Amino acid sequence: MSDSDQRLPTDGVAGTGGPISIVQRGNLKTLEQTLRKQWRLGQNIVLCWSADPRGLLVIFVPHYFLGNYCADDAEHRGNEQYIRELVSGGRRMQRDELFAVSERLGVAPTFIKLSTALVEEARLLAEVDQLIRRYGISYVDERAVLLFDIVEFSLFTPFEQASQLNSLSYSLNSAYNKLLDRGIEINFARTTTGDGYYVWNRRVSAEADIHLFYFMVLVIADNAVARAQSRGNTVPVIRTGFHIGGHYELYQAEGVNPTVFSYIVGDVTIELARMVDIAKASQVLVGEFTTPGSGAVRALNSMTSDAFVAACSQGLEVLVGTQLSGKTVLAVHCALTCQRNDAGESVPRRFRVVDKHGINHMVYNLELEIELEGEQKLRLGLDGGALPGARDGEAVAAVVGEIPGDSAEPAPAAPAEEMFDDLANLLQRRRSGRIAED
Repeated sequence: MSDSDQRLPTDGVAGTGGPISIVQRGNLKTLEQTLRKQWRLGQNIVLCWSADPRGLLVIFVPHYFLGNYCADDAEHRGNEQYIRELVSGGRRMQRDELFAVSERLGVAPTFIKLSTALVEEARLLAEVDQLIRRYGISYVDERAVLLFDIVEFSLFTPFEQASQLNSLSYSLNSAYNKLLDRGIEINFARTTTGDGYYVWNRRVSAEADIHLFYFMVLVIADNAVARAQSRGNTVPVIRTGFHIGGHYELYQAEGVNPTVFSYIVGDVTIELARMVDIAKASQVLVGEFTTPGSGAVRALNSMTSDAFVAACSQGLEVLVGTQLSGKTVLAVHCALTCQRNDAGESVPRRFRVVDKHGINHMVYNLELEIELEGEQKLRLGLDGGALPGARDGEAVAAVVGEIPGDSAEPAPAAPAEEMFDDLANLLQRRRSGRIAED
């Protein structure tokens, strides 16, 4: 199943198209009330829907259903991939498609009666789809996500912790405004980890991922400037991770309603948490990924981590003219830390993070430089001299790209149980593991 061949078209963005009529607004209100009733404080979730002349057909399942259906055994093999495709993209289906899903899951559709039939208007259908998502669960196959982590957060007083979280939150808002001034609107969302934030762009596209990278640069820069001007422990020292991967997105119950803010959990958040757990103060790490290309990198059919960073570096000129601490930005440069290989070529240094489970995660170190008026330069991240090496007693192999004879296997995709356990651990992450150059 794929969105392109089995889903009815909807742009999935509320607010598009013409105004919604009073009659159809009444339909939305009825739908909201019925979904909330059937949702039962999070006991049930919605998977998909189809229009009916008298209302809607939807498929509800108990919240524990998906965990059982996607169990990691021979009987349920392939089910998780099926569910991922089912809850990806738009949720609207043709009637026969919905009944096919119903038959495979062994769950009867639920009929929701409306006062009149839904009309085929883009804005209305987008609103319906968004309602369905809010009472369900979604999967995004490729999205950039950031993790900002405050160093030694637990050692500060409660007042200092509150001040540092507020400072980091301000840096996020400041970066948003600076990008908006440059003509880039990033619809960012965030989830707190207790000592930092996961941040992502609600839009899903290669361009949105690149814009999130620009956003990261401005957040780090704003934090560095604020820290230089602050006294005491009111501004945090942060370490940052950037990665692209898949994740689930859901809305938790809050009282009698689902929250209006979503949470994400999946391979990308697990990778970020484990790479940042090992990062040093002020370090910026980029995960190892390969993702489809975009117009920003027209010559590439796909982007690896180093190609993505190179594309972002070229596009960072959009930040020229931005104000930092009252000074104008003249240039912005970024690059992965490199070394010379046996052929004398400059290649990115790849590092192996071994987490508490003994699983390897490949990462790169990012270095940033911002030129300001007055011949001032702001250097962010860690340079190569501060990274693990043979002098630290770590095993080091000089490598870049594919390594002949390399025995390290990429981290396997996390099972569903681990992904949802990771959501419960957002507020408290244990730190253990090590990092070495690969």
